[in-house]
Amino acid sequence: MGELRENPITAVRWQKPKVSNQVDPRVVANPEQARNLMAAVSYVGGYRRARGRRLVGLFAAMYFGGLRPAEAVGLVETDLKLPKQGWGSALLHRTRPSVGKQWTDSGETHDDRGLKNRPTEDVRRVPIPPHLVAVLREHLATFGTADDGRLFFSEKGSVVPSSTYYRVWQEARLLALPPAVAASPLASRPYDLRHSALSTWLNAGVDPTEVAERAGNSVEVLLTRYAKCLDGRQDVANRRIEDLLREYE
Repeated sequence: MGELRENPITAVRWQKPKVSNQVDPRVVANPEQARNLMAAVSYVGGYRRARGRRLVGLFAAMYFGGLRPAEAVGLVETDLKLPKQGWGSALLHRTRPSVGKQWTDSGETHDDRGLKNRPTEDVRRVPIPPHLVAVLREHLATFGTADDGRLFFSEKGSVVPSSTYYRVWQEARLLALPPAVAASPLASRPYDLRHSALSTWLNAGVDPTEVAERAGNSVEVLLTRYAKCLDGRQDVANRRIEDLLREYE
């Protein structure tokens, strides 16, 4: 075999494919679907062991509060205001992402960090609706807290592994959704509950600045990521403009 005069690879023109950061609208669950999924979670693992029941509040925080999974896992009772009636609030400043023992200083599976993309000392106050307030109050009355005040913990009191709540979620989907829907991307991951929450708020006409503040995102990132999930916003805008013009008729 003879030698090549030049490297043929240099003649190849290739560009790295662009990766879309936009949320797939097919993953977004509507409020009725979300409530059905929460109810199904409570049936996973039986009543006594409560494998699913102890995680209902975790998933509810992702959907009704728009929290990231690691933010929900890190919730502690002292950072919550849960009145008997009306809206409450959560003061977020801690996340417990699952990263593996080899990547944490403590040797634990879950790291202990501040909020994503924010200074370590930063906090974010998130209003939580009455339904989520009721769910969290019931959770505390039933299960109490871990030794460090965390709301969500395993049967042994440790941080809930992402693999655990992921498995519970998959079982709940099969219970709550028709087979054809369960085979679709709809709410296929727990994180999709957050996507569903933010999409629902935006489509309801909530100001993007307010949604971004609650979600811990910039407005630019928010509107870019959820651009494909905003089908209903044009109708909302049209109705508002129409109502405004009608006042001057």
